[in-house]
Amino acid sequence: MFFKKYGDLVVSIFYLALGIALVLGARTLPKSKVMEIGPDFMPTVIGVLILILAGLLLVNTLRDFKQNAEEAEPEKCDYKRVLASLAASVVYVNVLKPVGFILSTLVYLFLQIFILAPDDQRQKKNLILYLVLDVVFTIAVYFLFRYGFKIVLPAGLIAF
Repeated sequence: MFFKKYGDLVVSIFYLALGIALVLGARTLPKSKVMEIGPDFMPTVIGVLILILAGLLLVNTLRDFKQNAEEAEPEKCDYKRVLASLAASVVYVNVLKPVGFILSTLVYLFLQIFILAPDDQRQKKNLILYLVLDVVFTIAVYFLFRYGFKIVLPAGLIAF
């Protein structure tokens, strides 16, 4: 019962601590002598994003506690979607290197969007939108890492 009522509070505090640890840990990495962007850049960016999102979750949770002083019925968890999402993530991690970033991410991201989409948002027009978002996001991330950060992602079956 405790986690159902205070779950968001616990999670937001955990991620605030994780974000702080990530930013502080990134600062201990050595600076790059070759490039302006060193190995500390991405962990710092991710840590700051985690801090921002955890802070927003904490603020929303505290605001909800004030608005809902009486005990409300927590939402039920859809364990099938959680397990499907976890399975898709495990498969993605294992096929990323042999299949390559582009193909594996295209399939994984579309599946993940489909798994997490509400049942009423799974019509043909929405699936086309999800596919377009999937392709645009995957290609944008590939080019960002390949040409922006100069980081080569696993090529796998498709080599650019």
